[in-house]
Amino acid sequence: MHNNIMAAGSRDRPPMLATGRYAQWRSRFLRYIDTRPNGDALRKCILTGPYTPTMVTTPAVPATENSPEIPEKTSVETVLNMTPENKAHYESEKEAIHLILTGIGDEIYSTVDACQTAQEMWEAIERLQQAEKGVQLQAEQSDWLADTDEEIDEQELEAHYSYMAKIQEVPNADSGTDAEPLEQNDQHDVECDDERVALANLIANLKLDVDDNKKIQKQLKKANATLTSMI
Repeated sequence: MHNNIMAAGSRDRPPMLATGRYAQWRSRFLRYIDTRPNGDALRKCILTGPYTPTMVTTPAVPATENSPEIPEKTSVETVLNMTPENKAHYESEKEAIHLILTGIGDEIYSTVDACQTAQEMWEAIERLQQAEKGVQLQAEQSDWLADTDEEIDEQELEAHYSYMAKIQEVPNADSGTDAEPLEQNDQHDVECDDERVALANLIANLKLDVDDNKKIQKQLKKANATLTSMI
């Protein structure tokens, strides 16, 4: 019961990321963010990055009888002259970082905490989960490749044995006696030719199957090497 509440989150804390549940956690976390009073600003911090103050220009003020002219001035934007929307975005960065760190476990906390912004943390979590998937996929592919190697060997042996057995079953056209009628010999030769053609087709199809498996195997090994380099 307690674990389910931790995973789903509550009003006071975001949902916790569980192993193998990143997609569900991401959806629940963003839904939780939307329930916060500053949800739009938090989303911007997490998905697009923190608000960066810009340069603002204060227009010049003409001189009057009681005051001198104030020239135009350019300065860095502050919370005092930001628009309400930009101010909310700017001030929500620390809260977004806190919520992300609250929603992850100790196994990735140090890596995520090393990031500087909420957006960097969010992207780091996604990358870590895809590594995790890559390792699992790599193991599954290795098992599949091992099984494929064994299957190819068995297919080659089976094709060889089948071919040898069929060849031995085919009678030699020259083994007939002189007493056999000529028409019977001709029919026998035709049947032998048909059977040899069928055997040739069988061997060709088996070879194609073996070649296809080898091509698939090479492609998977190449993909496996790519995954390994990414990890």
